[in-house]
Amino acid sequence: MVLAPGLVASPAWNPGPGPARERLPRDCEIALGRLHTVIMSRRLESEQLDRSGAWQGGPWLAHWLGTGQPSPATGEARAASGRDLGLLLLRVTIGVIMFGHGTQKLFGWFGGQGLGVVGPSFSQLGYPAGRLFAAIAGLTEALGGAGLALGLLTPLAGAAILGAMINAMAVVWHGSLYGDNGIEYEVLLALTGASLALTGAGRYSLDHYLFDRYPLDRYLGGLQEPRRRVGVAAIVLGLVLAAIVLLIRG
Repeated sequence: MVLAPGLVASPAWNPGPGPARERLPRDCEIALGRLHTVIMSRRLESEQLDRSGAWQGGPWLAHWLGTGQPSPATGEARAASGRDLGLLLLRVTIGVIMFGHGTQKLFGWFGGQGLGVVGPSFSQLGYPAGRLFAAIAGLTEALGGAGLALGLLTPLAGAAILGAMINAMAVVWHGSLYGDNGIEYEVLLALTGASLALTGAGRYSLDHYLFDRYPLDRYLGGLQEPRRRVGVAAIVLGLVLAAIVLLIRG
């Protein structure tokens, strides 16, 4: 029996004529029947896996290979993971920027001038006790930025950025959103802080880690994944404090 050019079947497995050869078709039929049973059972299992939240039907091979259409539960988990990564990137970017601005005012870091120079400039802008208000502004920006970057008390950190940027807009506003004296940068930072106050920090944050590790829900139950009312309350707090500072400025 020739299998391919140059290859001949070994007599060790060639049954030759007789009863053994007659049994081959029957043995093949039994083997194919068993294989068909296995395939159908696997396919039935894969079609029923949607009850456990794994896959919504589809061939059994697609399930084994990890292909096919994910179930709603799997899709939601993937969407949540992407959202958390996006929040992490946004938080760290804005947080580092604001932390740098705050420490420039407070300590002269990152090429800043420190309170000795920034304080008198606040007095020229109309703030009484310019050094004190420069320190308040620097602390608000530095602590708010650090909170966003770390994902710690995120609604309050976002509200701090919002309040600081409202005061910055009041100082630099000259009637135009764009241009050399525009406020588009301040608007962007303010609304980002407000947005993060509403969304929370996501899974990749100290808020999520601490709430998972320690029973803090009883005392700080809306700060991990803020409910709408918690985010709104934080935004209102930031607006009220910003308005008070502007009233003092006159």
